[in-house]
Amino acid sequence: MNPETMIPVGDVELCVQTFGAPSDPAILLIHGASASMIWWETELCECLSSPGRFVIRYDQRDTGRSTNDPAGHPAYDMNDLALDATGILDALGLEPAHVVGRSMSGGTALVLAVDHPERIETVTFMSTTPGDPGLPPPTPEFMEMIDNETPDPADHDAWVDYIVRAIRTYAGTSPLFDEEHVRALAQLDVVRTRDVSSTSNHFAIETPGPTRGGIADVAAPALVVHGELDPVFPLPHALAFREALPHASLLVLEDAGHDLPAERWPEFIEGLVAHTDRTRR
Repeated sequence: MNPETMIPVGDVELCVQTFGAPSDPAILLIHGASASMIWWETELCECLSSPGRFVIRYDQRDTGRSTNDPAGHPAYDMNDLALDATGILDALGLEPAHVVGRSMSGGTALVLAVDHPERIETVTFMSTTPGDPGLPPPTPEFMEMIDNETPDPADHDAWVDYIVRAIRTYAGTSPLFDEEHVRALAQLDVVRTRDVSSTSNHFAIETPGPTRGGIADVAAPALVVHGELDPVFPLPHALAFREALPHASLLVLEDAGHDLPAERWPEFIEGLVAHTDRTRR
């Protein structure tokens, strides 16, 4: 594990951390809405790098130590988030990378794969959706959770409790939810975040999607990873995504919700390592 570093990308600074050797194939991990890079756990990143991968995680805008906009007033959209990703690759001196987009950032990964295909070796869409309005909606419990008001930014303990409740809701009916583990991450997240109230900005941004096509235009080999019990995007979203992609395989994580429980790390790592072996140069 290398130290965290601040990388300037355009007019923002992004906090980035890498694992493994830069000479190995690079995997860029992009987490979802409101999630800083620590939700790609350190132990997970270390395990993913050990088979010979250069793993990159980072705080997106409005999360962790990266630049934040005032709460409720994000000055960027999903295309800007995609340019942030290519800016990180540029700063690290990397050409094509294996990109993993999780939840909301499945949209960012799609923009990268369609509008910036020269930067993509493979793409992984994790816990996300193709956006078909005919697919099953999120559970009522999830919708109730996201409608709740966020705590006072100065109330550290209330924010930790809020995050734990949110992740429990994201886990749905999964028996693998680990509250002790999630609470420890939530405490770290609140301490290291510039302004926790700004993390909700991701839910307010525009998500225009690619400008050069859509899902059917993804040329890179694709992997769809999805929890069997995902309450946000039920499993039919993953099945539809796989069918819409020209070259895709599917990994379903048994008993997992929208999160990635530690019990499913071995399957995820094995699947991602195999997927990123397909186009090694």
